[in-house]
Amino acid sequence: MQTTTLYDQDFYAWTQRQIDLLKTQQWEQVDVDNLIEEIDSLGKQERRELCNRLGILLGHLLKWHYQPEARSKSWFYTIKEQRIRIIRHLKDNPSLKPYLDEAIIIGYEDGLLLFGKETPLDPKQLPQACPFSKAQIFEEPVELEL
Repeated sequence: MQTTTLYDQDFYAWTQRQIDLLKTQQWEQVDVDNLIEEIDSLGKQERRELCNRLGILLGHLLKWHYQPEARSKSWFYTIKEQRIRIIRHLKDNPSLKPYLDEAIIIGYEDGLLLFGKETPLDPKQLPQACPFSKAQIFEEPVELEL
């Protein structure tokens, strides 16, 4: 019971205690229920990271495509940065690849919000499903023509 109290009162101390218990194989003292919850949360965090980065990337691809006259160095480098970070994230977490189609759907919804927030255009006038192929999202060159 002390471990659960520690979990509620000092999360960091709880994590250190769980590490010590696991390293010393004191299985009966491990706070299994909370450990399961935290590991599950870590997995969900990796999925959210993918969706968030896709939202930024897709929002900027929409701006790049639908506002060519407003293209900027900032947009160019945001697209490049998000592509690199997503590719690294998928390399570090290859089991997320089957989730990519769903993540693109979620990311596109966020990208429409970003587009609406950062442009004078109405995102309702854009396709409501992602119009970009995976090749366009991850590989199609974006040329900086300033």
